[in-house]
Amino acid sequence: MESRIQHIFLTMLLVLGTPGVFAASGSTDPDELELEPLVVRELARRKVEVNKLDQENFEIGVLGGLMSVEDFGSNVVVGARIAYHVTEDFFVEGQYGKTTLGQTSFERLSGGAQILTDDERDMTYYNVSVGYNIFPGESFLGRNLTFKGGLYVVAGVGSTSFGGDDRFTINAGVGYRLIATDWLAFHIDVRDHIFETDLLGTLETKHNIEFSGGLTFFF
Repeated sequence: MESRIQHIFLTMLLVLGTPGVFAASGSTDPDELELEPLVVRELARRKVEVNKLDQENFEIGVLGGLMSVEDFGSNVVVGARIAYHVTEDFFVEGQYGKTTLGQTSFERLSGGAQILTDDERDMTYYNVSVGYNIFPGESFLGRNLTFKGGLYVVAGVGSTSFGGDDRFTINAGVGYRLIATDWLAFHIDVRDHIFETDLLGTLETKHNIEFSGGLTFFF
């Protein structure tokens, strides 16, 4: 198509009486001009395989880690969680956890005096939280592995039981979810469980930090 346009343009110049255009080439016949062929290069397309995730909205799983209970030290915590993803951004989650409290500094220094019995040292909590995916995206492991995931924040209310009493608890934290397959995900969470207690004689607000990791399954 481009060669034909050039041929027409040169013919019009010849008809309009502009011989100077062809003087440089030593010919006035457009057919004798050498035109470079038009080369069209097609880019090679790379085939990309995209894994399709199912549309399950429920997520259930287990967790484990450490919980630092103020005045009682850090101890192993285990638990379970279930979540319902209302939209791509928001989800509602219920969580249950259990740990065994250690000794306070007073108990260690007193040489035998106990504030709590062994049974009262079993601490359990449950809460209902609302979560929001603030930075959804992808995680790259090497050049060939890509996983969906993202950072999220959660906050909610619940109850904590130990020492023969139940305490209203506010929890808030941040976590990261890595979706390994269309049914399996890994979690890393940091949460603060906040409640008031007068167990040591004075009503105080306690911050109890939980570090945990877990597995969840979509269904």
